[in-house]
Amino acid sequence: MNTDLSRATWFKSSRSAADKDCVEAAFLDGGAVGVRDSKNPTGPALVFTPAEWDAFTTSIQGGGFGR
Repeated sequence: MNTDLSRATWFKSSRSAADKDCVEAAFLDGGAVGVRDSKNPTGPALVFTPAEWDAFTTSIQGGGFGR
């Protein structure tokens, strides 16, 4: 899938410190979600379909990625 990210509005979590590197996300057309590394904003990004993003966030909320 090729997705144009040139007009995406990227944001960090409200829990992220301003001077820290972290993951950034962007809500894209059609409900997709882009995710990238804030240290490399011109580098590659992952793009998730709405169903993939919902499955991921539901798993996080349910403790699916606990140690």
